[in-house]
Amino acid sequence: MDDLRIPAGPGCPRGLVVPAGELIERFSHASGPGGQGVNTADSRVQLSLDLASTTALDEKQRDRALRELGERLTGSILTVTASEHRSQRRNRAAARERLAEVLRAALTPPVPRRATKPTRASKLRRLAAKKRRAEVKARRRRPDAD
Repeated sequence: MDDLRIPAGPGCPRGLVVPAGELIERFSHASGPGGQGVNTADSRVQLSLDLASTTALDEKQRDRALRELGERLTGSILTVTASEHRSQRRNRAAARERLAEVLRAALTPPVPRRATKPTRASKLRRLAAKKRRAEVKARRRRPDAD
């Protein structure tokens, strides 16, 4: 098994290389089509990476990944599963792609919100609604003594 390479992009400007020794692969029977080999071939792949101890991430990236993927993690271990193909080799490649996509998405910083100002029409609608509300409340008051 080779190192997992993630190309450069937002959140990881020089790209990432996850050493093969840090990736844990487990194989099991996959459900679904496969004919006679479905119950004998271990074609489903579970690929795991411990985010807390990996050397591929710096501290800032590690904190962001742990925060963003918190719900998906078991402790600090990120696991992806691939079982859509009949062959173990293709499922291994799919699991590696999926792990790379999940890490890339977690490391991408959020896009900052662009501040906008209200349109003239929305300001006029707001003021008209305020005026209507004031009139409704004014009609509820006790009439003047005049």
